[in-house]
Amino acid sequence: MTRSNGPDRRLFLGLAIATPFATATAAHAAPVLGDDGNYSQDWYLESFLDLADDAQSAHKKGKTFAVQWGMRGCPACKRLHMAYFAKPEIEGFVRERFEIVHLDMFGSREVTDVDGERLREKALAAKRAVRTTPTFQFFANREGALVEVARMPGLLAEPEFLAMFRFVSERGYVGGSFENWLKARQAG
Repeated sequence: MTRSNGPDRRLFLGLAIATPFATATAAHAAPVLGDDGNYSQDWYLESFLDLADDAQSAHKKGKTFAVQWGMRGCPACKRLHMAYFAKPEIEGFVRERFEIVHLDMFGSREVTDVDGERLREKALAAKRAVRTTPTFQFFANREGALVEVARMPGLLAEPEFLAMFRFVSERGYVGGSFENWLKARQAG
């Protein structure tokens, strides 16, 4: 049997076997520490900071829009990005179903709020009564207006953290509070 000068079939077989593993590994993102001292994820939405436009874009992709508030030096924010989102079951669920914009509770970037008002991040945080970090605000259209439908103030324990994203993804807020939804899930 003569050997061809073409590519070795073992190379193609090796690539075919390795590719799914490489893809799965590459899909997991690493946290990013920004110039502002805030952690975020590289899959978070790159935004022009027009929240209504961002929400509309998320809706077109079949995703829910959320804002994550952070601040420089926040240990819970660091844990969110270094530990929680390092878990594939959490990161994968959130990444697949949500578009998230990261804002700095004390930041100075100009943001256009969902109601059209233009404010600096710090003023928007005050307007929205954001008092702790990380805080997630979840938005949806209700009766023709983009409104906050759920909020996660602070970092919940991992099971409740993921449950909050499930609650929003399943539109549990339509039937009541997160606490009641969670109790019903745990009882059933």
